Amino acid sequence: MRVLIVGGTSSLAQTLIPLLRERCEVLTAGRKGCDVELDLCSRDIQIPAGIDCVVNMAAAFGGKDLTNTLQAMDVNVLGVIKLCHASSKANAKHFVHISSIFSDLESESPFFGAYSLSKKHSEDIAQFCGRELRLPVAVMKPSQLYGVGAQFRKHQPFLYTIMDKAQRHEDIDLFGSNDPLRNFIHAQDVARIISAVIATKIEGTYRCAHPDNVTYSQIAAAAISAFESKSKVRFLKDKPDIPSNGFACDKTLFRLLGYFPRISIAHGMQMEAAHRRQAW
Repeated sequence: MRVLIVGGTSSLAQTLIPLLRERCEVLTAGRKGCDVELDLCSRDIQIPAGIDCVVNMAAAFGGKDLTNTLQAMDVNVLGVIKLCHASSKANAKHFVHISSIFSDLESESPFFGAYSLSKKHSEDIAQFCGRELRLPVAVMKPSQLYGVGAQFRKHQPFLYTIMDKAQRHEDIDLFGSNDPLRNFIHAQDVARIISAVIATKIEGTYRCAHPDNVTYSQIAAAAISAFESKSKVRFLKDKPDIPSNGFACDKTLFRLLGYFPRISIAHGMQMEAAHRRQAW
């Protein structure tokens, strides 16, 4: 099987590629540093012939200004249309689109923005193109991704700051008096799930959240334990409360694949701590 990963330099792609190469020929595509040069903002895009499965991991994360909002729509929505048509033209047999569980946020949520909106549209576009082009499509909606190594820090700065403080034995300050929820899923779990989706040629749209939401204090406690730290957790009650952003776990995809996420936040912190110790 030949698999093309679009957005091939992303941290998730770099976690997935070694798994796929055990049984597939893998090509990467992107604006730079990939086997195939491909820019989803280009007017016309093409993919190589003979590709069995296209995995779209490319994404623009948006922002609050017009330029970033337009870029999110251009890459995450219009780019998906062009990529689906290019995949169909190249006779690809399966299209796997990596979206985000943030697409399920209500517009009133403080976490809803251009990224969430564009991802919501991207899912509809992928399924629409799949139907019109008779292209089998799977859409996966992972929650917040983290993993081993500095490449994951960019998108989860708060999580890695907690680990940094624990590593340095510094106290961990949390704003407000509540203990907000988050849902993190490890990149290694998501990579295994994507690999299984490709192998089984599953179609449909699926949530891909960790079964357990975690609180900020649980995250901090896991980091303190993993780094054998003397840090303490303090809630700064004079600061504004931070809203929760947890998600219910729909286990449909996990049951179909016979694979459930295995890496808890405690285990994930231990993996990162071990990685940092080896680098010392």
